[in-house]
Amino acid sequence: QVQLVESGGGLVQAGGSLRLSCAASGRTFRSYNMGWFRQAPGKEREFVAGISWSGGITYYADSVKGRFTISRDNAKNTVYLQMNRLKSEDTAVYYCAIDRSAIDRARSKIDEYDYWGQGTQVTVSS
Repeated sequence: QVQLVESGGGLVQAGGSLRLSCAASGRTFRSYNMGWFRQAPGKEREFVAGISWSGGITYYADSVKGRFTISRDNAKNTVYLQMNRLKSEDTAVYYCAIDRSAIDRARSKIDEYDYWGQGTQVTVSS
């Protein structure tokens, strides 16, 4: 069983930045595609960004494109989400997730992911 632990959330003013981290247990992290999702109060969980296991393919939701960057360090079993120019509408619980597909790709649908972390709260004040 793979475990994911997110960190780096917090309270930030609009226009500020945060970097989220997601540490994964296990020795097969480098073979997993990874994703970040978020869920705001009263809303459904939505895709934010995805990265293929090689790191060569990334994909972003339109709402964060140009502001957020997903990256990974396979030596550290960690995936990151750098969030810049934050807006109040970015306020949500952010989750990382694993897609065990053997295909090197970045996926955007919730049901394509197999394991989830517990989430980290990001609050952006206006």
